[in-house]
Amino acid sequence: MSKKQKQTLYRILLSAALLIAAALLPLEGWPRLAVFLIPYALIGWDVLWRAVRNIAHGEIFDENFLMSLATVGALCVGEYPEAVFVMLFYQVGELFQSYAVDQSRKSIASLMDIRPDYANLEVDGRIQQTDPEDVAVGDIILVKPGERIPLDGDVVEGTSTLDTAALTGESLPRSVGPGESVVSGCVNLSGLLRVEVTKPFEESTVAKILDLVENASAKKAKAENFITKFARYYTPAVVLAAVVLAVLPPLALGWAWTDAILRALNFLVVSCPCALVISVPLSFFGGIGRASRQGILVKGGSYLEVLARTETVVFDKTGTLTKGVFQVTAVHPEQGTEAELLELAALAEAYSDHPISRSLKTAYGKPLEPERVSHVEELSGRGVRAVVDGKEVCAGNDKLMEEIGAAWKPCHQVGTVVHVAVDGVYGGHIMISDQVKEDAKEAIAALKGLGVKRTVMLTGDAAAVGEAVAQELGLDEVHTQLLPAGKVERVEALLTETSAKGALAFVGDGINDAPVLSRADIGIAMGGLGSDAAIEAADVVLMDDKPSKLAEAVDIARRTLGIVRQNIIFALGVKALVLILSAMGKATMWAAVFADVGVSVIAILNAMRALGFGRKGKV
Repeated sequence: MSKKQKQTLYRILLSAALLIAAALLPLEGWPRLAVFLIPYALIGWDVLWRAVRNIAHGEIFDENFLMSLATVGALCVGEYPEAVFVMLFYQVGELFQSYAVDQSRKSIASLMDIRPDYANLEVDGRIQQTDPEDVAVGDIILVKPGERIPLDGDVVEGTSTLDTAALTGESLPRSVGPGESVVSGCVNLSGLLRVEVTKPFEESTVAKILDLVENASAKKAKAENFITKFARYYTPAVVLAAVVLAVLPPLALGWAWTDAILRALNFLVVSCPCALVISVPLSFFGGIGRASRQGILVKGGSYLEVLARTETVVFDKTGTLTKGVFQVTAVHPEQGTEAELLELAALAEAYSDHPISRSLKTAYGKPLEPERVSHVEELSGRGVRAVVDGKEVCAGNDKLMEEIGAAWKPCHQVGTVVHVAVDGVYGGHIMISDQVKEDAKEAIAALKGLGVKRTVMLTGDAAAVGEAVAQELGLDEVHTQLLPAGKVERVEALLTETSAKGALAFVGDGINDAPVLSRADIGIAMGGLGSDAAIEAADVVLMDDKPSKLAEAVDIARRTLGIVRQNIIFALGVKALVLILSAMGKATMWAAVFADVGVSVIAILNAMRALGFGRKGKV
């Protein structure tokens, strides 16, 4: 517990002891009131003060006002023990709430530990500690073993292993060396690294994640917004009803004033909406915290709500269901040799950073000569066109070959085919294969186990490649040879086929899928580690690049929504019953206390379960 929470606990224990002592003393009249006022003042002074302060600021109808009005009224009609106990039990509920919020906040706050305190900036051969925000792109920083990498950059010297657990939840360290990229927030475990900064701090991975986490609670779910509006109108209404209950029966029916006022006070205590106002946001907060511990960043409660309704899941292929690590597996020239064909393709792709381009350059294995390449043109969804040694070289798929009129030939192997044409004449093709991620099949099976009705894959690859992957993973549908605009059109068509209560989730790598991520009911980006576009465009980011985390995210969302519904039904049901009994004079102040604070405590404990489950574990 925090220091403040411990102080509240000591006040509760001392007030309880004083309440028992006061109840045992054989006193009557003013002396009896005086001894009960001591524990009442000790446990309730802050509630009374907040009520007065809020009234002064125009905020009248809140739980502090209701508790103050009910307990002061109880003191006025001689119900001294009940008045103290109501305030005492209310503070117990507040303590539970405070502790529960702290536990939820710690899950999210653990991510806040990734914020770097300083950067070791290298200036004229000397090292000086400086604020990461003051480091410019192109500067060289030193990251010592045990230090957190403060900014995104490329390793220029040194080898080491990095702990990425704070970002991805992945326990296995990642090895890095010269020429490889590193991202802020990771911990350098072993060697000394010299890193050239590639992004300013405000655009770094750690800054984007921190901003996402800090603003997650701002995007409220419909249930949260409903409870906020509900409390705004509900509280004044029940205060008015309590006034009518206290005044009308004595005037119209001849009831005793003391009896009518006591019923009205019971009515007020029961009516306090604490259970809903506290437990519903806490449930969403707990769900977001639980997800963050698993390396799943959810941008707000509203996205948990949509994720829970997921009926159709649409996947991009490359980098999502497959590793995106392509290897050249065959070279089939029509003109010249295999080495010449591979050289032309590598030079044409020299300025591209696409995974296929990287695989071609890796297979070529020689230093590229940029001066041999000019007039490079990226052709979206088709390939590249460039002038190499004065000749126009086109490297891409069959659509590009048809566009330039080259008589291309199909390949008997399954994989991604890169056709090459020189000055419009077909020169042959290169076969590139990708690997399916180890947990991709498990992810599809887990989603179907959760009741997801439809799993679909969209890809720009040839039909044979896409269908082979879809069959291996057990997907329901596959649509191949799609350009980026075609993916959007296909998602829009799938949206029309999704039921009114269901939702469509699109899962992509966040780099070239931003339009589709935005168009879906909920966009989920894979591998947020180092991907700016993922964090910007998606509603949910799976930081460790594992498709199986998607099923876990859906499960957390559904369990969180289940807890929210349980709390709403339980709180409203108990309160409605005791309100009716209070109005009829059948409920005592003790029943009213249970209907308010007791229900609040139970709802808060139920909400805390949102922190403690995952797909493989029960609450």
